[in-house]
Amino acid sequence: MKRALIGAMALAAGLLLPAAYASAQVPQDIAAKLKEIGRAVAPPPTAALYLPLQGTDPYPGVDVKRDIKYGPDARNLLDVVTASGAAGGARPVLVFVHGGGFVAGNKTAANSPFYGNVPTWAVKNGFVGVSMTYRLAPQNPWPAGRDDVAAAINWVRDNIASYGGDPQRIFLMGHSAGAIHVASYVAQVAEKGESPIGGALMVSALYDFTPENISNAERAYFGEDRARLAEGSSLPHLSKAKFPLLVAHAELDPLNFVAQSELANKTLCAAQKCPRFVRLADHSHMSEIYAVGTADTSLTREILAFTRGVQ
Repeated sequence: MKRALIGAMALAAGLLLPAAYASAQVPQDIAAKLKEIGRAVAPPPTAALYLPLQGTDPYPGVDVKRDIKYGPDARNLLDVVTASGAAGGARPVLVFVHGGGFVAGNKTAANSPFYGNVPTWAVKNGFVGVSMTYRLAPQNPWPAGRDDVAAAINWVRDNIASYGGDPQRIFLMGHSAGAIHVASYVAQVAEKGESPIGGALMVSALYDFTPENISNAERAYFGEDRARLAEGSSLPHLSKAKFPLLVAHAELDPLNFVAQSELANKTLCAAQKCPRFVRLADHSHMSEIYAVGTADTSLTREILAFTRGVQ
Protein backbone atom coordinates (compact mmCIF):
# COMPACT_ATOMS: atom_id res chain seq x y z
CA MET A 1 0.00 0.00 0.00
CA LYS A 2 2.77 2.42 0.95
CA ARG A 3 4.67 1.78 -2.30
CA ALA A 4 1.50 2.27 -4.33
CA LEU A 5 0.74 5.54 -2.54
CA ILE A 6 4.26 6.84 -3.09
CA GLY A 7 4.10 5.79 -6.73
CA ALA A 8 0.89 7.74 -7.22
CA MET A 9 2.34 10.79 -5.49
CA ALA A 10 5.49 10.50 -7.58
CA LEU A 11 3.56 10.32 -10.82
CA ALA A 12 1.54 13.36 -9.88
CA ALA A 13 4.69 15.24 -8.94
CA GLY A 14 6.27 14.30 -12.25
CA LEU A 15 3.44 16.01 -14.08
CA LEU A 16 3.90 19.23 -12.15
CA LEU A 17 7.62 19.68 -11.65
CA PRO A 18 8.76 22.89 -13.35
CA ALA A 19 11.90 23.63 -15.24
CA ALA A 20 14.57 25.09 -12.97
CA TYR A 21 17.41 27.34 -13.98
CA ALA A 22 19.89 27.14 -11.13
CA SER A 23 21.37 30.58 -10.50
CA ALA A 24 25.12 30.94 -10.50
CA GLN A 25 26.79 29.98 -7.23
CA VAL A 26 30.20 29.03 -8.57
CA PRO A 27 32.93 31.12 -6.89
CA GLN A 28 34.03 33.82 -9.33
CA ASP A 29 37.64 32.65 -9.54
CA ILE A 30 36.57 29.07 -10.24
CA ALA A 31 33.93 30.20 -12.73
CA ALA A 32 36.59 32.09 -14.68
CA LYS A 33 38.84 29.02 -14.80
CA LEU A 34 35.96 26.78 -15.83
CA LYS A 35 35.24 29.10 -18.73
CA GLU A 36 38.90 28.78 -19.76
CA ILE A 37 38.56 24.99 -19.73
CA GLY A 38 35.38 25.41 -21.73
CA ARG A 39 33.22 22.50 -22.81
CA ALA A 40 35.99 19.91 -22.51
CA VAL A 41 35.43 17.00 -20.14
CA ALA A 42 38.51 17.64 -18.02
CA PRO A 43 38.58 15.80 -14.67
CA PRO A 44 42.14 16.60 -13.43
CA PRO A 45 42.12 20.41 -13.83
CA THR A 46 38.53 20.61 -12.60
CA ALA A 47 39.25 18.42 -9.58
CA ALA A 48 42.19 20.68 -8.71
CA LEU A 49 39.79 23.63 -8.47
CA TYR A 50 37.42 21.86 -6.09
CA LEU A 51 39.80 19.80 -3.96
CA PRO A 52 40.48 22.69 -1.53
CA LEU A 53 36.72 23.08 -1.01
CA GLN A 54 36.10 19.46 -0.07
CA GLY A 55 36.61 17.67 3.23
CA THR A 56 38.80 14.63 3.76
CA ASP A 57 38.04 11.08 4.82
CA PRO A 58 37.20 10.13 7.57
CA TYR A 59 34.32 12.55 7.75
CA PRO A 60 33.01 13.44 11.24
CA GLY A 61 29.64 11.91 12.01
CA VAL A 62 29.69 9.64 8.95
CA ASP A 63 30.11 5.85 8.86
CA VAL A 64 30.99 3.99 5.67
CA LYS A 65 30.62 0.28 4.94
CA ARG A 66 32.77 -0.28 1.86
CA ASP A 67 32.85 -2.79 -0.96
CA ILE A 68 29.65 -4.67 -0.23
CA LYS A 69 28.97 -7.17 -3.01
CA TYR A 70 25.66 -6.82 -4.81
CA GLY A 71 26.45 -9.23 -7.67
CA PRO A 72 28.95 -11.84 -8.88
CA ASP A 73 31.41 -9.63 -10.78
CA ALA A 74 34.50 -8.16 -9.13
CA ARG A 75 33.13 -4.67 -9.86
CA ASN A 76 29.68 -5.38 -8.45
CA LEU A 77 30.46 -3.41 -5.29
CA LEU A 78 28.75 -0.65 -3.38
CA ASP A 79 29.39 1.51 -0.34
CA VAL A 80 26.70 2.33 2.21
CA VAL A 81 27.16 5.65 3.99
CA THR A 82 25.19 6.40 7.16
CA ALA A 83 25.09 8.96 9.95
CA SER A 84 26.95 7.87 13.08
CA GLY A 85 24.49 6.93 15.78
CA ALA A 86 21.51 7.99 13.70
CA ALA A 87 18.20 7.64 15.49
CA GLY A 88 14.60 8.15 14.54
CA GLY A 89 12.69 6.80 11.59
CA ALA A 90 14.06 5.21 8.45
CA ARG A 91 15.75 7.65 6.09
CA PRO A 92 15.26 8.01 2.35
CA VAL A 93 18.06 6.52 0.26
CA LEU A 94 20.12 8.19 -2.47
CA VAL A 95 21.91 5.72 -4.76
CA PHE A 96 24.66 7.33 -6.86
CA VAL A 97 26.10 5.91 -10.11
CA HIS A 98 29.42 7.45 -11.17
CA GLY A 99 30.55 8.33 -14.68
CA GLY A 100 33.70 7.48 -16.60
CA GLY A 101 32.87 7.23 -20.28
CA PHE A 102 31.71 3.59 -19.92
CA VAL A 103 35.32 2.41 -19.85
CA ALA A 104 36.64 3.86 -16.57
CA GLY A 105 35.61 5.27 -13.21
CA ASN A 106 34.90 4.04 -9.71
CA LYS A 107 32.72 4.87 -6.75
CA THR A 108 35.74 6.25 -4.90
CA ALA A 109 39.37 7.01 -5.68
CA ALA A 110 42.40 6.82 -3.41
CA ASN A 111 43.31 10.17 -1.81
CA SER A 112 40.35 11.88 -3.49
CA PRO A 113 36.96 13.03 -2.16
CA PHE A 114 35.30 12.47 -5.56
CA TYR A 115 32.79 10.64 -6.11
CA GLY A 116 32.38 9.83 -2.44
CA ASN A 117 31.35 13.43 -1.89
CA VAL A 118 27.87 12.62 -3.20
CA PRO A 119 26.79 9.96 -0.66
CA THR A 120 28.59 11.89 2.09
CA TRP A 121 26.56 14.99 1.24
CA ALA A 122 23.44 12.84 1.15
CA VAL A 123 24.01 11.58 4.70
CA LYS A 124 24.49 15.12 5.98
CA ASN A 125 21.13 16.01 4.45
CA GLY A 126 18.99 13.26 5.90
CA PHE A 127 19.58 10.33 3.53
CA VAL A 128 21.32 7.01 3.67
CA GLY A 129 23.89 7.29 0.86
CA VAL A 130 24.81 4.45 -1.48
CA SER A 131 27.54 4.66 -4.12
CA MET A 132 27.93 1.81 -6.59
CA THR A 133 30.32 0.77 -9.30
CA TYR A 134 29.63 -1.43 -12.29
CA ARG A 135 31.17 -3.48 -15.09
CA LEU A 136 33.03 -1.56 -17.78
CA ALA A 137 33.17 -1.61 -21.57
CA PRO A 138 34.45 -2.88 -23.92
CA GLN A 139 34.63 -6.18 -22.05
CA ASN A 140 31.08 -5.68 -20.82
CA PRO A 141 28.90 -4.09 -23.52
CA TRP A 142 25.32 -2.88 -23.27
CA PRO A 143 23.21 -3.71 -21.28
CA ALA A 144 25.77 -4.61 -18.59
CA GLY A 145 25.60 -1.21 -16.89
CA ARG A 146 21.82 -1.19 -16.87
CA ASP A 147 21.72 -4.69 -15.46
CA ASP A 148 24.22 -3.80 -12.74
CA VAL A 149 22.10 -0.83 -11.72
CA ALA A 150 19.10 -3.16 -11.53
CA ALA A 151 21.03 -5.62 -9.36
CA ALA A 152 22.21 -2.84 -7.05
CA ILE A 153 18.68 -1.49 -6.65
CA ASN A 154 17.45 -4.99 -5.84
CA TRP A 155 20.16 -5.28 -3.18
CA VAL A 156 19.22 -1.92 -1.71
CA ARG A 157 15.53 -2.81 -1.57
CA ASP A 158 16.33 -6.09 0.18
CA ASN A 159 19.00 -4.86 2.59
CA ILE A 160 18.94 -1.12 3.21
CA ALA A 161 16.52 -1.31 6.14
CA SER A 162 19.30 -2.85 8.24
CA TYR A 163 21.32 0.33 7.62
CA GLY A 164 18.50 2.66 8.64
CA GLY A 165 17.22 3.27 5.11
CA ASP A 166 13.66 3.15 3.85
CA PRO A 167 13.32 0.71 0.93
CA GLN A 168 10.11 2.48 -0.05
CA ARG A 169 11.96 5.77 -0.63
CA ILE A 170 14.89 5.03 -2.94
CA PHE A 171 16.13 7.75 -5.29
CA LEU A 172 18.51 6.80 -8.09
CA MET A 173 21.01 9.39 -9.36
CA GLY A 174 23.65 9.09 -12.07
CA HIS A 175 26.20 11.36 -13.70
CA SER A 176 27.43 11.17 -17.31
CA ALA A 177 27.82 7.48 -18.26
CA GLY A 178 26.30 6.63 -14.90
CA ALA A 179 23.28 8.76 -15.79
CA ILE A 180 22.96 6.89 -19.09
CA HIS A 181 22.88 3.62 -17.13
CA VAL A 182 20.22 5.14 -14.87
CA ALA A 183 18.19 6.22 -17.91
CA SER A 184 18.47 2.70 -19.35
CA TYR A 185 17.23 1.25 -16.07
CA VAL A 186 14.33 3.72 -15.95
CA ALA A 187 13.40 2.76 -19.51
CA GLN A 188 13.43 -0.93 -18.62
CA VAL A 189 11.23 -0.70 -15.53
CA ALA A 190 8.96 1.83 -17.26
CA GLU A 191 8.22 -0.62 -20.04
CA LYS A 192 7.41 -3.26 -17.42
CA GLY A 193 5.10 -0.88 -15.58
CA GLU A 194 7.18 -1.25 -12.42
CA SER A 195 7.94 1.38 -9.79
CA PRO A 196 10.85 0.07 -7.69
CA ILE A 197 12.20 3.54 -6.89
CA GLY A 198 10.74 6.86 -5.81
CA GLY A 199 12.44 8.91 -8.52
CA ALA A 200 15.44 9.12 -10.85
CA LEU A 201 17.92 11.97 -11.32
CA MET A 202 19.95 12.05 -14.54
CA VAL A 203 22.77 14.60 -14.54
CA SER A 204 24.42 15.17 -17.94
CA ALA A 205 23.08 12.07 -19.65
CA LEU A 206 22.52 11.05 -23.26
CA TYR A 207 19.24 9.47 -24.26
CA ASP A 208 19.17 8.85 -28.01
CA PHE A 209 21.86 7.03 -30.01
CA THR A 210 22.45 6.55 -33.73
CA PRO A 211 25.61 5.56 -35.63
CA GLU A 212 25.93 9.21 -36.68
CA ASN A 213 25.90 10.76 -33.20
CA ILE A 214 27.97 8.43 -31.00
CA SER A 215 31.48 8.97 -29.65
CA ASN A 216 34.22 6.36 -29.32
CA ALA A 217 33.26 5.82 -25.67
CA GLU A 218 29.63 5.16 -26.59
CA ARG A 219 30.76 2.93 -29.45
CA ALA A 220 32.79 0.85 -26.98
CA TYR A 221 29.66 0.19 -24.94
CA PHE A 222 26.79 0.13 -27.44
CA GLY A 223 28.59 -0.88 -30.63
CA GLU A 224 27.64 0.57 -34.03
CA ASP A 225 24.65 -1.49 -35.08
CA ARG A 226 21.71 0.83 -35.68
CA ALA A 227 19.14 -1.57 -34.25
CA ARG A 228 21.22 -2.14 -31.13
CA LEU A 229 21.70 1.60 -30.65
CA ALA A 230 17.96 2.10 -30.96
CA GLU A 231 17.42 -0.62 -28.38
CA GLY A 232 19.87 1.14 -26.07
CA SER A 233 18.19 4.53 -26.45
CA SER A 234 16.11 5.34 -23.38
CA LEU A 235 14.30 8.35 -24.86
CA PRO A 236 11.22 6.58 -26.29
CA HIS A 237 10.51 4.87 -22.96
CA LEU A 238 11.04 7.50 -20.27
CA SER A 239 7.55 8.95 -20.48
CA LYS A 240 6.13 5.62 -19.28
CA ALA A 241 7.92 5.90 -15.93
CA LYS A 242 5.57 5.73 -12.96
CA PHE A 243 7.87 7.92 -10.86
CA PRO A 244 9.18 11.46 -11.42
CA LEU A 245 12.39 12.31 -13.23
CA LEU A 246 14.97 15.06 -12.90
CA VAL A 247 16.98 15.94 -16.03
CA ALA A 248 19.97 18.24 -15.57
CA HIS A 249 22.91 19.56 -17.55
CA ALA A 250 25.68 22.09 -17.04
CA GLU A 251 25.91 25.36 -18.93
CA LEU A 252 29.42 24.35 -20.07
CA ASP A 253 28.58 20.73 -20.86
CA PRO A 254 29.69 19.46 -24.28
CA LEU A 255 27.05 20.54 -26.76
CA ASN A 256 25.74 17.03 -27.39
CA PHE A 257 24.91 16.68 -23.68
CA VAL A 258 23.13 20.04 -23.71
CA ALA A 259 21.16 19.14 -26.84
CA GLN A 260 20.14 15.72 -25.54
CA SER A 261 19.14 17.08 -22.15
CA GLU A 262 16.90 19.60 -23.88
CA LEU A 263 15.57 16.86 -26.18
CA ALA A 264 14.66 14.69 -23.19
CA ASN A 265 12.85 17.58 -21.55
CA LYS A 266 10.98 18.44 -24.75
CA THR A 267 10.01 14.81 -25.39
CA LEU A 268 8.77 14.24 -21.86
CA CYS A 269 6.80 17.47 -21.82
CA ALA A 270 5.19 16.56 -25.14
CA ALA A 271 3.94 13.41 -23.41
CA GLN A 272 2.60 15.51 -20.49
CA LYS A 273 5.34 14.07 -18.24
CA CYS A 274 7.63 17.08 -17.79
CA PRO A 275 10.68 16.30 -15.66
CA ARG A 276 12.25 18.70 -13.23
CA PHE A 277 14.59 20.30 -15.76
CA VAL A 278 17.74 21.94 -14.44
CA ARG A 279 20.41 23.99 -16.19
CA LEU A 280 23.40 24.62 -13.92
CA ALA A 281 24.77 28.10 -14.57
CA ASP A 282 28.57 28.47 -14.90
CA HIS A 283 29.14 24.75 -14.28
CA SER A 284 30.92 22.23 -16.48
CA HIS A 285 30.49 18.49 -17.02
CA MET A 286 32.73 17.67 -14.07
CA SER A 287 32.30 20.68 -11.79
CA GLU A 288 28.58 20.00 -11.29
CA ILE A 289 29.50 16.81 -9.40
CA TYR A 290 32.77 17.97 -7.83
CA ALA A 291 30.87 20.88 -6.23
CA VAL A 292 28.50 18.59 -4.33
CA GLY A 293 29.15 19.07 -0.63
CA THR A 294 30.61 22.57 -0.98
CA ALA A 295 28.88 25.90 -0.34
CA ASP A 296 27.71 25.82 -3.97
CA THR A 297 24.22 24.32 -3.82
CA SER A 298 23.36 24.75 -7.51
CA LEU A 299 22.72 21.03 -7.91
CA THR A 300 22.16 19.90 -4.34
CA ARG A 301 19.26 22.26 -3.69
CA GLU A 302 17.58 20.78 -6.77
CA ILE A 303 18.18 17.26 -5.46
CA LEU A 304 16.57 18.20 -2.15
CA ALA A 305 13.62 19.96 -3.78
CA PHE A 306 13.03 17.01 -6.09
CA THR A 307 13.29 14.26 -3.48
CA ARG A 308 11.33 16.12 -0.81
CA GLY A 309 8.60 16.77 -3.33
CA VAL A 310 7.89 13.04 -3.67
CA GLN A 311 8.25 11.93 -0.08
